[in-house]
Amino acid sequence: MNTFEQLVESPVGALAFLIVAAFPEAFGDSFFQAGFYRATGWGRLAALVAGAIVLTAYGSIVNLPRWDFGRLIGVYVAVFFLIAQLLNKVRFGQSPTTPIYAGGALIVAGGLVMALWKG
Repeated sequence: MNTFEQLVESPVGALAFLIVAAFPEAFGDSFFQAGFYRATGWGRLAALVAGAIVLTAYGSIVNLPRWDFGRLIGVYVAVFFLIAQLLNKVRFGQSPTTPIYAGGALIVAGGLVMALWKG
């Protein structure tokens, strides 16, 4: 068993690992958003290339441990939602709207069910 697999065996370690993995995914996606809609010329190309590099790093990070992929993705979606909203506020200055808060509460509730329900 490798170090990453030992880390994700505990709920706290798994959550920490997912949070660390969510940052490069959200940040990589934000590079694409900037490249498509906020940049031109070489700036656009640089943003798109940076997005591809960061998303490749994310894919490598999240797949280092061997774990239940189906359960992982459900919990990960909730973590990613929270990180993406934070990044959206910090990087683009956009606050969540009421529908985003409401839908996000459902996403997070679903993630908690998948993470905590032993059955």
